[in-house]
Amino acid sequence: MRAEQSRGRRYPEPPHPYRSAYARDRDRIIHSRAFRRLEAKTQVFTTRYSDHFRNRLTHTLEVAQIARTVAAALGLNTELVEALALVHDIGHPPFGHAGERKLDELMRARGGSFNHNLHALRIVEQFEQRYLDFPGLNLTFEVREGIIKHSRDYSAAEFPQLAEYLLDLHPPLEAQLIDWVDEIAYNTADLDDALEAELLDLAAFRGEVSFFGEIYSQVDGAHRGAREKLIFNEALKRVLDALATDLIESTQERVLAGGASSMESIRHAPMRLAGFSDAAAAQNRDLKRFLFSHIYSHPAVAEDRDRSVKCLEELFIYYLGREGSMPVTYEELAQMELRHVIVCDYIAGMTDQFLLRQHEHFGDVGHGESATPR
Repeated sequence: MRAEQSRGRRYPEPPHPYRSAYARDRDRIIHSRAFRRLEAKTQVFTTRYSDHFRNRLTHTLEVAQIARTVAAALGLNTELVEALALVHDIGHPPFGHAGERKLDELMRARGGSFNHNLHALRIVEQFEQRYLDFPGLNLTFEVREGIIKHSRDYSAAEFPQLAEYLLDLHPPLEAQLIDWVDEIAYNTADLDDALEAELLDLAAFRGEVSFFGEIYSQVDGAHRGAREKLIFNEALKRVLDALATDLIESTQERVLAGGASSMESIRHAPMRLAGFSDAAAAQNRDLKRFLFSHIYSHPAVAEDRDRSVKCLEELFIYYLGREGSMPVTYEELAQMELRHVIVCDYIAGMTDQFLLRQHEHFGDVGHGESATPR
């Protein structure tokens, strides 16, 4: 996707003298408040374990690093890929996917829904207020399209508000890559953090995920007597490299086999062209299966997650039932839109610790009318 062929911005701007449109988008994302807040949002492990674990921001940087490498190897637009990688999680609420599921549950009970990609679009279109000439960040069409379409397709009948985003066509390869790179980044990083948290049974992991076990044995055999952690690091590095290499090669093969030679042919292809080979996809599923069965469901992780999500739910109910309980700006918005939508927007933008402080400040909000602000 060439910047000079972009469909442009919602509010036209003159070109910058030495930055492409996608480079400007990348820079606007990095300087946004929502991007900075990612530093204080959970990836998987809280600071209860260590200050060294990934948070949503460091995960985003790792995704961007891998995405640039893959895109460069494929001859794609690395500035567009970087912008999409940096913005891909900007709509995540506190407490990771568990927080997203709870917000969605709360919204569905009231006839709505919550999706972090759609919320990210609201952030860059409405909530970020930095410029005199337009609301939001005024990002290019391709970045806004990639925010919502990088991981799934949308039905025009079900999502008429997204009609402008060519819902019957695939996004550019730069956007298609992001979801795969995201999986490479978090599968390997979550295993690394799990070992640091002493929640990963390495022997069980080697036994259940055979391709990792084979790589580990190769490294161990070549480095007899080395520290177990360093052997693990090297094996995990080789796993990441193998998945990234497969993504590059498999995507290239599909593009060539499909005869896709232009952006329009990518958009009109029968299926998305970026992705793993069948073998690598199976290996990636094995990693995810192990993480879900042994790490994400681990009692220590689940305890933190469930307690935090309970606070989110109680705070949502508190704000919903108490006019004047949110900041003035949000209370004014609640006079123009459904209150539960604005409550959701406010909570989704919170960092983990800010939400917990708000919950503590307003007392035991789970007891309805008995809860009063201090």
